[in-house]
Amino acid sequence: MTAQLKKGTLELCVLSLLSKADRYGFELVGAISAQIQISEGTIYPLMKRIKDEGYVTTYLQESPEGPPRKYYRITQSGRNSLKTMEEEWRNLSAGINKILEG
Repeated sequence: MTAQLKKGTLELCVLSLLSKADRYGFELVGAISAQIQISEGTIYPLMKRIKDEGYVTTYLQESPEGPPRKYYRITQSGRNSLKTMEEEWRNLSAGINKILEG
């Protein structure tokens, strides 16, 4: 998958994961990279941007394995954006599948 295509779908993946449970950055990287290849450095600029846009909030939680971790929680604005992105993704992928199938 090209870097540009990944970049465009990464926000959708992050918000989808956060809609199911709060997560910390490295946990997001692990969940996404289990499905598509990404680097850790890709997530953090995205997380800052979507936090600045009000799609997520953060909080610190003690960790049994070292310093406190910064967790991300989706906001209602983030849920609204996710709903729109999911609809756009489904429409786009359905159209592409029709083209590919022929």
